[in-house]
Amino acid sequence: MADQYRGLTGFRRPDGRVGIRNHVVVLPVDDLSNAACEAAAKIVPGIIPLSHAYGRLQFGTDLDLTFRTLIGTGANPNVAAAVVVGIEPTWTEHVVEGIAATGKPVEGLSIERHGDLRTIEAAARRLAQFAQDAAELTREPVERSEIMMSIKCGESDTTSGLGSCPTTAQAVDRHVTAGGTVIFGETSELTGGEHLIAERCVDDEVRKKFQGFYDRYLGKIEAEGANLLGSQPTQGNIRGGLSTIEEKAMGNIAKTGSVPIVDALDRAEVPTKTGLNFMDSSSAAAEFITLMAAAGAVIHLFPTGQGNVIGNPIEPVIKLTANQITVDTMSEHMDLDCTGLLSREYTLPEAGDRLMEVIDRTINGRLTAAEALGHREFVLTRLYPSA
Repeated sequence: MADQYRGLTGFRRPDGRVGIRNHVVVLPVDDLSNAACEAAAKIVPGIIPLSHAYGRLQFGTDLDLTFRTLIGTGANPNVAAAVVVGIEPTWTEHVVEGIAATGKPVEGLSIERHGDLRTIEAAARRLAQFAQDAAELTREPVERSEIMMSIKCGESDTTSGLGSCPTTAQAVDRHVTAGGTVIFGETSELTGGEHLIAERCVDDEVRKKFQGFYDRYLGKIEAEGANLLGSQPTQGNIRGGLSTIEEKAMGNIAKTGSVPIVDALDRAEVPTKTGLNFMDSSSAAAEFITLMAAAGAVIHLFPTGQGNVIGNPIEPVIKLTANQITVDTMSEHMDLDCTGLLSREYTLPEAGDRLMEVIDRTINGRLTAAEALGHREFVLTRLYPSA
């Protein structure tokens, strides 16, 4: 195992959690504030603006989810400090207070009664200070158990269920055995295999929570009377040989390993139990990883078949494939080629060893392919239309 040959380092935050990146971000509360955030980020090199399309006239559970996602994003251990910008002060202060609860540096600015230019100047000045302070933070030795991981597959095909997903399962089992926490989800993509997940829940309470999330999601789809063929499975899935959602589900479940499921979480909810956690979530890659990062995950494993190109602004995404065509045509997007598993050049545990080495190098600072290529997909999940 990778523990035998590589020590792990990370950034310990004021709340005790461990990050593997040291980002300073500028976070808009709403779509109207994107321009100011992007302008301030251009002034200070290395700042990440987290633009998104929502935040105005939301209400109820939908608004709660947006707040939870924004606060969780700023609070993620991969973030050293944040500036929050909103059109109005009240919602801005709410997001700032949520992030400040972690003890990390954060400041909020509102555009009303100041305008863009004054807001941009104030944001840039604070971001420059935060960037200087973050540059002095140093890595320290950390335990594997302190690293929160998330997993999701995408553009799956037959090689996913046979190769890249079982390889991911090796990492999941090892990470949980070492005392770590892993989050998985993709609620609709469990269809046809949901009973397998239910059977692995540690007790009736967790099983009931999981089943409730699953039934709610499927109930929404059925209420719309929608034919999901082409969305679930996707056109890429079909091209890769997966003709039904049930076939796709088996590969999805294959990546979750063999460990028990200790809890079932709502969207962007922070896990409180170590081990494998289920989160109710969309199967759309950018939405999913945004939710996982908001829940505190600092590294993501993404097995793919046909070749998804997804990244995230604050959570590094490791992509692996067992599809030789994808390796030949999209190698710049892949962090691990595990085609040798299917050609029997090495065993499944040996494929797991290879993935653990990539994980450890990423934890210790090596950029993933998505990071090197500038993929920073950040998409909020919406539940309702705006008021």
